[in-house]
Amino acid sequence: MAKSIAFSAIAPPDYLDLFVAQEPASVHHVAAQRVLTDAAYRAFFHREAQRGAEIIVDNGVFDLGRALPAADLIAAARIVDAREIILPDVMRDGLATIKASDDAAREILDLSDEFRLCVVLHAADDQEWLRCYDYFASSDYVGAIALPASRRPAPEDQLCRTRWAATRYLEDHGIVEDRIVYRLLGLGRTGHLELVEQREHEWIASVDGAAPVILGAMGIEMLPDGPYEKPPTPRIENLGPIHEERFDLIRRNIAVVREAAGSSVRIPEAA
Repeated sequence: MAKSIAFSAIAPPDYLDLFVAQEPASVHHVAAQRVLTDAAYRAFFHREAQRGAEIIVDNGVFDLGRALPAADLIAAARIVDAREIILPDVMRDGLATIKASDDAAREILDLSDEFRLCVVLHAADDQEWLRCYDYFASSDYVGAIALPASRRPAPEDQLCRTRWAATRYLEDHGIVEDRIVYRLLGLGRTGHLELVEQREHEWIASVDGAAPVILGAMGIEMLPDGPYEKPPTPRIENLGPIHEERFDLIRRNIAVVREAAGSSVRIPEAA
């Protein structure tokens, strides 16, 4: 089996020390809008950066419906010593994603060139997916490409809907770019089980996800060998207070994901 994939757990701000802290510090996905508005949140991730974590700042479009302005993204990234900023994307629309990414990259680079810029690959069909990938892989400003999670059942060979088909295609056709960092965004419809297969690709750097925290808070255990079944769940910001009796289950869920990813990182309290 290939090298590990770093896993960044996503949790409500009140539970960062309990579920998001890492030993050793590795990779964290951070919401730019929370960095700018929540002193405890930004202090936590600044400390993690000082401990050696790679901080990736998300632009806010998923949570807010719009991306933060370039100046705000840069300010947030600097506050937590981030190395990378994720550019805005448009679900299932490759051309719109290209335009949104190009515009955001131009605005950011007009102000600073100190951050790696990450695009998110979207498309309506496989032909568009290939055009979008080729465009980003050959763009000078692109330092990272993120592949979104497969959310709904789709044909196993559909590149724009089935992430493991997409990663296999990139490797089989020899079009993985050495200069680009590749990431997975979120856990898809097979959850942590996908990561076992994705570890065959040594070029995948990281994956993030809130599922082990949300499911654990709901009393649902993630089994190492599956099956993975995820009922309708609230968004992480709507999760509300988590009962202390669920804490151990959440930690076990996070450990299951990290085991599937081949990661030896632990939560400090559980190490």
